Amino acid sequence: MSHTFAAVGIALVVAIAINLIMMLMPKLLAPNKPVPEKLTPYEGGNVTIGRTWLGFKSNYFLYAIVFTAFDLETVFLFPWALSFRKLGTFAFIEMFIFIIILLVGFWYAWKEGALEWM
Repeated sequence: MSHTFAAVGIALVVAIAINLIMMLMPKLLAPNKPVPEKLTPYEGGNVTIGRTWLGFKSNYFLYAIVFTAFDLETVFLFPWALSFRKLGTFAFIEMFIFIIILLVGFWYAWKEGALEWM
């Protein structure tokens, strides 16, 4: 049993080493010639006019988070639906409670305005 944990540890060390090597390679091998044009605010070299930091509406972020949460939670419904007949009454009651929790979360998100696009 310990040899499987050793394999996982070795795989973890190799994965971390590969990531570190891949992050250090550009620093060591890439040419570094800073030109004033490269240090401008944008890739095109255009200097900004007016405010450069614009406000970002948090509603878009909330909308995306709610969508992702409900999308991932509905993924749990598919395996349950495929093995519904084998699971029995206990699994039906648990899924009923799960759906009630989803509906309460949906109602709360709706009430708080997280589903409003604009």
